[in-house]
Amino acid sequence: MNWDEAIVACKKLGTGWRLPTKDELNMLYKNKEEIGGFADANYWSSSEVVSYSAWVQNFYLGDQLNFIKNYTFYVRAVRAS
Repeated sequence: MNWDEAIVACKKLGTGWRLPTKDELNMLYKNKEEIGGFADANYWSSSEVVSYSAWVQNFYLGDQLNFIKNYTFYVRAVRAS
């Protein structure tokens, strides 16, 4: 889904669910083997670069890149405890 769809999808999960920040997504990447369920693909973060682009975490190589928000990538929601 694109970035706007990802934001909405996370909110639809209920109270407290959201798209992770760039730093939170990197922490998930570093612990992906213990957590499980990740594809070797790009995942959206909530961290914007400018109004039309946001940060993405690559779960294959570990890179963080920014892309235009209309690109489609994977989404992994997080929730505050």
